[in-house]
Amino acid sequence: MKKTFSIWTICAMLILTMLPTVHSAKAAQDDYIVNAEILYLREGPGLSYPILETLKEGQLLSSTRQQGDWMHVKVNNKEGWVAKWLIKPTTATEQDKSEQQIVISQVDKLNVRAEPSLSSTVLTQLPLGAETQLLQQQEEWVQIQYGNVIGWVSTLYITVNEKQQATVAEEQQEETSIETLENDPNTFTIVVDTVNVRKKASTTSKILGVATKDQQYKVLSRKNNWVEIQYSKKKSGWIYSFYGTFTVQQDAPTDPLKPVTENVTIIYNGTNLREQASTSSAVVQRADAGQQYSIIAKEGEWYKIAVGEKEAYVANWVVSASQSEAITTASQKNRKNGTLQGLTIVIDPGHGGNDPGTTGVRGTYEKGLTLQTAELLKSKLRAAGANVELTREADVFVDLRKRIAVGHQANADAFISLHYDANEISSVTGFTTYYYGDTNKGLAEAIQQGLEGTVNLRSRGAQFGNFLVLRENRQNAILIELGYLSNAAEEAVITTDYYREQATLGIYQGLLNYFNQ
Repeated sequence: MKKTFSIWTICAMLILTMLPTVHSAKAAQDDYIVNAEILYLREGPGLSYPILETLKEGQLLSSTRQQGDWMHVKVNNKEGWVAKWLIKPTTATEQDKSEQQIVISQVDKLNVRAEPSLSSTVLTQLPLGAETQLLQQQEEWVQIQYGNVIGWVSTLYITVNEKQQATVAEEQQEETSIETLENDPNTFTIVVDTVNVRKKASTTSKILGVATKDQQYKVLSRKNNWVEIQYSKKKSGWIYSFYGTFTVQQDAPTDPLKPVTENVTIIYNGTNLREQASTSSAVVQRADAGQQYSIIAKEGEWYKIAVGEKEAYVANWVVSASQSEAITTASQKNRKNGTLQGLTIVIDPGHGGNDPGTTGVRGTYEKGLTLQTAELLKSKLRAAGANVELTREADVFVDLRKRIAVGHQANADAFISLHYDANEISSVTGFTTYYYGDTNKGLAEAIQQGLEGTVNLRSRGAQFGNFLVLRENRQNAILIELGYLSNAAEEAVITTDYYREQATLGIYQGLLNYFNQ
């Protein structure tokens, strides 16, 4: 009898333990819906993970678990991760209520951050009185959508109001009378000043041309984080998707004309002034550092200048444009803590062209990695308000002195040379930031500390380095070695998209900390 009772007891317990599992599986069926015009299904919980599929608005999703702001879902017999702020429950919840709430900024230039933390990256700023949609709240932070930017603001500097139906109607009427932004998966609008259009979906591919801000292109296809566009009537090209948005913008204002620099200043003693715009042309005369000449015209990488009653040509990498310097200096005064607004940063992707740099154990070329890292860093710094220039934007050879001259011409607040390291001893690992003089040491230490907070490699510290791009540089210059390609294990890590994302985030944070001092 006791034996029979024990068997029935065990069976009952097993049935009870199975009940929650059945309930949980039932609740997970189609419990979310895509709440955006397009939504990427990714391999992992983050923007740096590859795209598995593009989902459309209204598609049903089955959630399985959550990690931070990302939800693991099942859809179309596939599993992957989606951004939680771009989906909503299929039943009425607090999420639906938040969609009817608006956030109003109580201060001018309120920082919108990537994460709910004061140490997080600043994506943009809200002007006084700006109204944005509230997405969700987390303790003393709320997540908002401001234009195409989704980020977090502190509740200390905002007011949260219920959104009335009349307000929605007024907004729609105002949008129609001023400017219309409508979602269109078949149209890609450029949101940065300039971006390269490439032949293939790769940062090392041939550049077909340049697209500028507010230009719109027909979308032909997508591949991971790249968009194929109809670049001309007979030609298609590829653009990195972070440099644009899938919206149609009507009546977009045109950029004001940029002032033309009137003078150039020689920055090296014994600089050659030539008869033609070529290094093989005859020398008219030589000029010393500090001498100024009036610009007649610009031809490629050369200035046509007036030398007394004659004309001559001088290369743009051996001169400084004085008017540009004055503009940059003035803009720096307007910078606010937490942003890079008004600062000019020159990024130098090491090597290129017939100079591949070091080659990894697995065959990785350093020149390709540095360019990929530079373009990702450029997008982050520009989003924070910085003026960013690259010493090269394609797989081409650029002389070291010409790289330095780019920084001098731009009157750069920081010159960052990007490299990946190698050593005969394959066991050597880690990342290093180099500086030449004591005036550059502070920047190097700040960058190294920023990387230490985001990169899981050995930190070799900030060190003195006798490199020409540092030694001959008048700007605040550093050189970063972001890991060793000569170590097979480290090469496997530093060649991933995830590592580049974390490394560029660390460099950005280091720059922010340095200029906030």
